[in-house]
Amino acid sequence: MSKLITIGGRPIGDGHPTYIIAEIGINHNGDLEVAKKLIDVAVLAGCDAVKFQKRTPELCVPADQWEIPRETPWGCLSYIEYKRRTEFGPEEYREIDRYCGEKGIAWFASCWDEPSVDFIEQFQPACYKIASASLTDDDLLRHTNEMGRPMILSTGMSTMDEIRHAVSLLDGSRLLISHCTSTYPCKPEELNLRMILTLKQEFNCPVGYSGHEVGLQTTLASVVLGASFVERHITLDRAMWGSDHAASVEPGGLMRLVRDIRVIETAMGDGVKRVYSSEQSSIKKLRHK
Repeated sequence: MSKLITIGGRPIGDGHPTYIIAEIGINHNGDLEVAKKLIDVAVLAGCDAVKFQKRTPELCVPADQWEIPRETPWGCLSYIEYKRRTEFGPEEYREIDRYCGEKGIAWFASCWDEPSVDFIEQFQPACYKIASASLTDDDLLRHTNEMGRPMILSTGMSTMDEIRHAVSLLDGSRLLISHCTSTYPCKPEELNLRMILTLKQEFNCPVGYSGHEVGLQTTLASVVLGASFVERHITLDRAMWGSDHAASVEPGGLMRLVRDIRVIETAMGDGVKRVYSSEQSSIKKLRHK
């Protein structure tokens, strides 16, 4: 039985409902109104939280890539300018914080550099997500740990030794681990869902699943395998411009995903064999000895 950790007032762990995170990430394409529509989608579907991504482009984009031209909805821009266009600043995050509070949904972010952690901390987020790409950034892990909040460590493109090292730098009493494969979109044969069981056994903490696949079946399977939380990227339209939309779930799919997770939770039961009162009529009708 893994320990329980609370995020946004909700306990997460064995015996509690799956915590469902709608990953908005950068699928807002730098547009606050799109972000608010995505928050609305998450609320309507019954998600527990929405997640964003926060970067300081000058720190996260290698210098030799700054001037590479990229076609964007705003015309042809240098890569660094494109990344600046898709980042929200204080004004946008103040509105996101207010709007999520109004809608009654928790929010947080994966911060890809230390100044981004400091920036997000002013909003007292429900927790922090450490992206798979950041798992080997010891300084960032230590800095995030210093905030004293729950942390979700994502484990895509990482070896077990790298995961063990990252875990050693973080406060285990506030740690959740997310299994994922960092391919967008990911083929079913590379999802390796049984890693959820492996991570739960080794680290004795809530383990969840962050999916980048097309479709919903395998995310539902992660819940059957014991994922304490699930995260899927969401979008208004998978055909929208941007790098993550193709591996994201549209509003109708998100509604079905949350619905089906709740049905699965109800159906799992406690593993104790019993004869239900609803079966009595079948006993009388079908058994004669």
